[in-house]
Amino acid sequence: MTKWVYSFGAGKAEGAAAMKNTLGGKGANLAEMANLGLPVPPGFTVTTEVCTYYYANGRTYPAELQSAVDAALKAVGEMVGRVFGDPAAPLLVSVRSGARASMPGMMDTVLNLGLNDATVAGLERQSGNPRFAWDSYRRFITMYSDVVLDVGHENFEEILDDVKDEKGVTLDTELDADDLKRVVALFKARVESETGRPFPQDPHEQLWGAIGAVFASWMNARAITYRRLHNIPEGWGTAVNVQAMVFGNMGEDSATGVAFTRNPSTGENALYGEFLVNAQGEDVVAGLRTPQSITLAAKKASGSNLPAMEERLPDTFKELTAITERLERHYRDMQDIEFTVERGRLWMLQTRSGKRTAKAALKIAVDMVGEGLISQEDAIRRIDPASLDQLLHPTLDPNAPKKVIANGLPASPGAASGEVVFEAGEAESLAAAGRDVILVRVETSPEDIHGMHAAKGILTARGGMTSHAAVVARGMGRPCVSGAGSLRIDMGRQCFAAPGVSVNKGDLITLDGSTGQVFLGRVPTIDPELSGDFATLMGWADRHRRMKVRANAETPQDARVARGFGAEGIGLCRTEHMFFDAERIIAVREMILAESEAGRKAALAKILPMQRQDFADLFRIMKGLPVTIRLLDPPLHEFLPKTEAEIAEVAKAAKLDARRLAQRIDDLHEFNPMLGHRGCRLGITYPEIYEMQARAIFEAAIEAGKDTGEHVIPEIMIPLVAMRAELEMLKARVAAVAAAVEAEQKVRLDYLIGTMIELPRAALRAGEIAGAAEFFSFGTNDLTQTTYGISRDDSARFLEEYRAKGLIETDPFVSLDTDGVGELVKIAAERGRAARPGLKLGICGEHGGDPGSIRFCGQVGLDYVSCSPFRVPIARLAAAQASL
Repeated sequence: MTKWVYSFGAGKAEGAAAMKNTLGGKGANLAEMANLGLPVPPGFTVTTEVCTYYYANGRTYPAELQSAVDAALKAVGEMVGRVFGDPAAPLLVSVRSGARASMPGMMDTVLNLGLNDATVAGLERQSGNPRFAWDSYRRFITMYSDVVLDVGHENFEEILDDVKDEKGVTLDTELDADDLKRVVALFKARVESETGRPFPQDPHEQLWGAIGAVFASWMNARAITYRRLHNIPEGWGTAVNVQAMVFGNMGEDSATGVAFTRNPSTGENALYGEFLVNAQGEDVVAGLRTPQSITLAAKKASGSNLPAMEERLPDTFKELTAITERLERHYRDMQDIEFTVERGRLWMLQTRSGKRTAKAALKIAVDMVGEGLISQEDAIRRIDPASLDQLLHPTLDPNAPKKVIANGLPASPGAASGEVVFEAGEAESLAAAGRDVILVRVETSPEDIHGMHAAKGILTARGGMTSHAAVVARGMGRPCVSGAGSLRIDMGRQCFAAPGVSVNKGDLITLDGSTGQVFLGRVPTIDPELSGDFATLMGWADRHRRMKVRANAETPQDARVARGFGAEGIGLCRTEHMFFDAERIIAVREMILAESEAGRKAALAKILPMQRQDFADLFRIMKGLPVTIRLLDPPLHEFLPKTEAEIAEVAKAAKLDARRLAQRIDDLHEFNPMLGHRGCRLGITYPEIYEMQARAIFEAAIEAGKDTGEHVIPEIMIPLVAMRAELEMLKARVAAVAAAVEAEQKVRLDYLIGTMIELPRAALRAGEIAGAAEFFSFGTNDLTQTTYGISRDDSARFLEEYRAKGLIETDPFVSLDTDGVGELVKIAAERGRAARPGLKLGICGEHGGDPGSIRFCGQVGLDYVSCSPFRVPIARLAAAQASL
């Protein structure tokens, strides 16, 4: 019989950390902490399998679930000496979600469940603290109504603000028990007016309402968005954790907090976090009160005058420090911990591997190797290759003039400039139109996630270093400044005031998430310097990887950046990109519009020295490393003028009649140019184009070899081959040019001629094609297009709908479709090497920089991947992980 519920508490548990798939991350770690004998409030976990059953069976539960929950609830009550629903000694519980992958703030939580008009009196008698009891009841009504009854929290904030205004106070803590009784009565009246039903008084009805709401929240909009952004499968589901309440709001000897065992922004090995006295958990992350530092060192660094936990609750601080050190050693990773202090007694509510910036992840991994906690291989596996992107982009120029208008907390490092926007939806729409935006909010909520992802940076007036904005921004790699308390944000007028300045929607500002500063206008940036921990980890990765990593580059700047990031050659030089230069496009157009071979050759003669210089520059920078040059690939119409004004300009430069030019453009028109007269088909009909390019390559190789003293072996790639005969015909043309150059310059040339495998027929006939090819490079952009019959440029309109409806997990143009396109790659690799043992194999589509695709490339035995220059470090690390 399936086990649907797992209990924990009193130093033991039915689950363990290894059961994350069944218990979710939170449930598995609560069980593990209980097994370690740490102070964990008792509770139980309803498994992720129930969530799967719930959605597969019309949002119903397994028949045995209710009795299993009742038994587990009774056991929890026995451990703490209370009974669920008992007016005299009521057991109160929290109900929290817990997926196997951490999804901070994405799903719903209810605290203080079990309170009603009768049990609140029991809680008052038990605690001897009427204010605490009624404060807990008003919090429960707010959370339960928001999460379960769909009565938004703003209803209750409005009532609470009115009561505080009437009393002339500003803080919730300034309301006494009688005030809170009145608040509770007003809250219940609002619920009834909004729903048409009284607030539920039966604790069991409350519990099942909350469990249902957690399962339902797995499919709420913000959770779906988060899963899409972090590639979390919908089928995983979430668990539900029900746990005896412990109270941080019982008075001045009670508190709640969040701690990281190391600094999640910098990686520094020091306890880091925040706490609040006389508060519950949501108060810390909501940013409604200013949190206090846990350590004295952090208090001094922040300039705060509020007492740190180390001085306010010194004995509890010592106990917390010992537990956090033990948890980090046990899990061998930086931990993110939630805790509550109830009347001086410490309780652990959660531990998980903490979200961290890329910079922090590198430092923590390298430091932990040095401390003997983990191996080099563990360190390599631990870093998400895609997260390195955070380190590979510019930061603010320290010497640039700046006007600081506000200071907040350095919640997520990096720098960004953009137009101010105040709404998440507007941030998304402006970003989609290609504009850089900074999302400015009083505080962010999970509903803002789409706008946070679209924005270049996030600025909030409220919230601490562990607020929603900070945690989500760090996970996304977005710069974030939180808790900029001097800002006065007017959402109605779409502006904010900072000391001495007013900033309106659309104005430019710059954020420095590493210092917490906000600047007026756009501040210049400088390129990153990669050294220290980055260099150490990349060195380990290079020692462990089998595949080489090259770059896609056709300009000297791209080539230099690629070498700086450790590229071991150029895997794709797209020669057509060189043709769009303003000085060259006229000659290119003359060549295309020529009506005879002699006319084309005359135009090509103008282009030859330019191409030769291009290739010589790349060969010099690469100093003998392999450079793969793809001969002209796109259809010729891409180089031709489109508008009447452009046609007139070209006609004048080429001394042609504009009408005749327009007719020639019309003659070249194709209904489906991406499957038309392009690639090797151009070389076959206009061989002089490829002959000019081959000559430029060989002459450049000789020139660069003399300059650098390195032997240059160019790799010439024929694109869009479908048949061996095409490749053989063009290979003979290229070889003839090589022979001519050798004779002219009295040198011997070494070179390779290969092809791109980017058509299904080429993949299937790879054994035949390999007889004429010295290397294959998989052009997976076109191979995906031609396998699926989808245009990459048009697919965005509907592929997202496919993702939303569960038809595909990821966009096949972002991460390689290993089942379909991948099978063609595998077939081509096997058949190619069977025909030509040792055949060099690489990949040069955008997939060459995608970690998941790189893993597949390693499995099928490719020799190298090639990607954009800024993704070279990502590919180096992913290639090492593929080997491990």
